[in-house]
Amino acid sequence: MLRAALTTSARLRSAARRAKTTDVALVGCGMPGRGMGWYHAKQILDGEVPSAKLTDVVEPWFLGGGADGPGGAEFAAFKREYEGSVRFHSSIADMPKPDGPKMAMVCTRTADMPGFVEEIVANGCSHVFLEKPGAPTVGELEDLRDGCKAAGVEVFMGFNKNVTAYVTKGREALAKCPGGEFTLVHHNAYTADELPECFERNAEGMLKNMAIHELALLVTFFGVTSDTLGDVVADKAYSSCETRVGPSSGNEFTDFSRIGFTITTKEGAKVSVYADRCGLEMPGGAMADGGMMYSSVSKLGIVQSRDIMPDKELEDVVAARAKAFPDYMPYFHLQHDDYITLKEHCCAHIANGAAGAPEGIATVQVACDTLKLAETLKPLLEKQLL
Repeated sequence: MLRAALTTSARLRSAARRAKTTDVALVGCGMPGRGMGWYHAKQILDGEVPSAKLTDVVEPWFLGGGADGPGGAEFAAFKREYEGSVRFHSSIADMPKPDGPKMAMVCTRTADMPGFVEEIVANGCSHVFLEKPGAPTVGELEDLRDGCKAAGVEVFMGFNKNVTAYVTKGREALAKCPGGEFTLVHHNAYTADELPECFERNAEGMLKNMAIHELALLVTFFGVTSDTLGDVVADKAYSSCETRVGPSSGNEFTDFSRIGFTITTKEGAKVSVYADRCGLEMPGGAMADGGMMYSSVSKLGIVQSRDIMPDKELEDVVAARAKAFPDYMPYFHLQHDDYITLKEHCCAHIANGAAGAPEGIATVQVACDTLKLAETLKPLLEKQLL
């Protein structure tokens, strides 16, 4: 709690010193407690992103056909609480055109992202913060990239693991271990019973959704692209590909509930990724809480280092947050500070009139390379597993 108090105090001092802010519009709020867009909005509204001012929320579903459905009442309560200071709209077309720099955060379903970005550009926003993966296919994301470039709109990607401590520490350990092999592990919070809804909502598939963060790290820091792939080996004992029936549509969705694989590049670098929608039994008998992630470095089959998220200090903070807000998605508590860092870097960068992308923030070109890597890996892995 001391850490949290000091962090809050530092943020308040920073906010007091900082006069310039960036107007932010949120497109795709989602259900309070569960939607990523909602959590971005909450952090800004709570004053945790000093360089950001939330001016607009665009929520087509809960201000339209989903108003009386699951989550509708919760969103209505959120709207009532903040509509005195934030404008709420059912469409981007209803949002007033900005008279200065403005960043639109797009946190919708992947399939809807390209269309919303096109509307944002037409609305006159100067910057876009796009949640992963940005588009269902490489072609659509490249079209999005080219359209924004032609309009002079900068696009930042929400790959938060670029700024996480466990990745940074792991990379530093790898640099001290010549010939070492790097592994990234990522667990989500879903139960097996929740997989049908998960598969349906994230129909682009695990590699373009949950594991896209790890693939972005491979592209950014390890030079892994579809062109540099040498060998790809699936961990058959670990991986699971399943077919589930979506609760809303009744359609079947086939995806990985768990995937593990090792890539060897043409240069000889070796890196592995393990991702599990439902977590797994961890050493010592502790169950992953849905937020457990780590990086490890091994050499000749012996683990040389292992950096965990959360570490002991963060674990106490996460536990306190989970106790205070038990209905929130577990990864909100775990990655709370990383989400703030991403938004603050972007908004401070815009407010200061800087060009290009802030240091440490993924560009849309990185996103294109990452999505292309996902599309290349999927058939290679399915061939080995199905």
